[in-house]
Amino acid sequence: MDLPVVELEPYLEARGSQPLPENVRNSCLEVAKCLREAGALVLRDPRCTPEDNDRFLNMMERYFGMADEFKRQQERRHLHYQVGVTPEGVEVPRCALDKDLQARMEKIPDSEKPRMPVGADPKWRYMWRVGPRPANTRFKEFNADPVVPEGFPDWIEVMDGWGRKMIAAVEIVAEMAAIGFGLPPDAFTSLMSQGPHLLAPTGSDLSKFTEEGSVFAGYHYDLNFLTIHGRSRFPGLNIWLKQGQKLLVRVPPGCLLVQAGKELEWLTGGECSAGMHEVIVTKETIAAAEAAKQAGRSLWRVSSTVFGHIASDAILQPLGHFASAQAAKNYPATLAGDYVESELAAIRLKTA
Repeated sequence: MDLPVVELEPYLEARGSQPLPENVRNSCLEVAKCLREAGALVLRDPRCTPEDNDRFLNMMERYFGMADEFKRQQERRHLHYQVGVTPEGVEVPRCALDKDLQARMEKIPDSEKPRMPVGADPKWRYMWRVGPRPANTRFKEFNADPVVPEGFPDWIEVMDGWGRKMIAAVEIVAEMAAIGFGLPPDAFTSLMSQGPHLLAPTGSDLSKFTEEGSVFAGYHYDLNFLTIHGRSRFPGLNIWLKQGQKLLVRVPPGCLLVQAGKELEWLTGGECSAGMHEVIVTKETIAAAEAAKQAGRSLWRVSSTVFGHIASDAILQPLGHFASAQAAKNYPATLAGDYVESELAAIRLKTA
C-alpha cells in the first residue's frame, strides 16, 4: 500500500478563489481524509525542488560526518536542545518510558509490531529555527538565537532557504486540511503564526549501525502540529496507519511526506490521531548503504525533517465543530508552550 500523492499546484493557483474549483475542493477533502485515516500523506509542491533537497542533504551529510568533538560545540543542553545539536544517546523514545504506549504496542500483531529500542536513540539531530519569532513570549527557550557551526559558510542560506520552503508547504497543507474539515481556511495557520517551527534533520551513521533491526528512532509520535520530510537517500521509516497497519514509507522523487502531530490531534479533538512511526535499519536500508559505499558516497542517513508548530503562547483546544465531539473533553484548553514543555520533559530533553 502506498500513500496517495496530493498535488499542491492546483490549490496554489486557485488560492483565495470563491468558490474553489471542484477539483481543488476535492483535493482539500483528500488531505483531510488522509490526515484523519492515515495520519500522513505524500505531496508534491513545485516550490520545493529535488535540487533544494539535495543541496540540504549534501551539507548535512558533511556536518554529521564531522568529529563528535566538533559537533558538541553546537550543543545547548540548557535550552532543552531546542537549538543546535542533540548528540546521539540523549533523546529517549517515548515507547521506552510510556507504560500506556508499551501496552498499546503489545496489542499490535507480531508481523506489524514496532521494534522496542534499548535506551536512548543513537541518532544525532540539529535544531534550526525557521521563520519570525515573537517579540514577547513566556517560552524563551523555544525562541532562542540560532547556532551556526564554523566552517559552513552557506549554512544560514541553506537552512533558512529549505526550512522556509518546507514551512510554506506545511501552511498550504494546513489551509487545505482546514477547508476539508469544514473550518475557515486560516483556522490552523492563524495559530501557526510566529510558531517555534524547527528544521530538525537527524543523522544516523550507517557505517556504525549495520545490523538489520537497529533502531535509530524508537516508536513515537511527534508532539508538534504537522511534520514534513524531504526524501531521504536511505529508507527505514515505518509508519502505522490509524487502523493499525504498518507501512514502510516510500516517498517518490520530487515529493514530500507530511505526518500529523499531537497538536493537530488536540485541535481536532482526537479526530486526527498523531501518527506513530519509527526509523530502523531494514534490508532496503542495508542495500542502499552498500550501494552508497560502493559509489563512495556518505553513509549518514539524513532525514530532511521540519516540525511545524502552533505558536507557544497560543491556546490548544478543539476548534469549531470539533469542540462538540465526545472526545473533546480529553483535550482541555492548554497553552501550546506548556504542552510542549511537558512532552520534552517526558523524552528527557527538558533538563530542569
